[in-house]
Amino acid sequence: MSRWVGAVAILLIGAAAAVLAQKTTNLAPGTAGSPHVRSEWVIDGANIAIEYGRPSLKGRALKSFEWYGEEWRTGADQATTLKTDKTLKFGTLVVPPGTYSIYTRTGDQPWQLIVNKTLPGWGIPYPGAASDLGRAPMRMGTNATPVDLLTIAIDDTPAGATLRIDWGVTRASIAFIVG
Repeated sequence: MSRWVGAVAILLIGAAAAVLAQKTTNLAPGTAGSPHVRSEWVIDGANIAIEYGRPSLKGRALKSFEWYGEEWRTGADQATTLKTDKTLKFGTLVVPPGTYSIYTRTGDQPWQLIVNKTLPGWGIPYPGAASDLGRAPMRMGTNATPVDLLTIAIDDTPAGATLRIDWGVTRASIAFIVG
């Protein structure tokens, strides 16, 4: 019986650590009503923050948006930003410490994460590939429960972390390491 209690305690401590690993701050309602947040994590010694507007599907399908199949600001209103104080590696895409705009190439093919050197401003139009630090393919999946508000999160893993974008039933994710 004490083994079970110990196992349950370890699981609860792990779950609590995962919840505490992300700090999210509400920033503003946004100019078009989408809430804006800053989420922060510490992953393998790297301080990472993502700031973005959280649009709502409001019953619409992702494919109904005019940007579907194109480069998208990955949020509402201002461009989504990624700030890191350590180098991050998304496959072959190396992101040095700094602040960047994040875009995604959406569509029926696997999405691409786009790290752009143009600093935050209004998220459209996309500033162009000449401003990209680089791109990396994302893994596509499905959410069991649809997510109405766009959600960007980072999940700590034994081999680094996974950046994920959840909206509707769509999940786009990409593993990365620090260093």
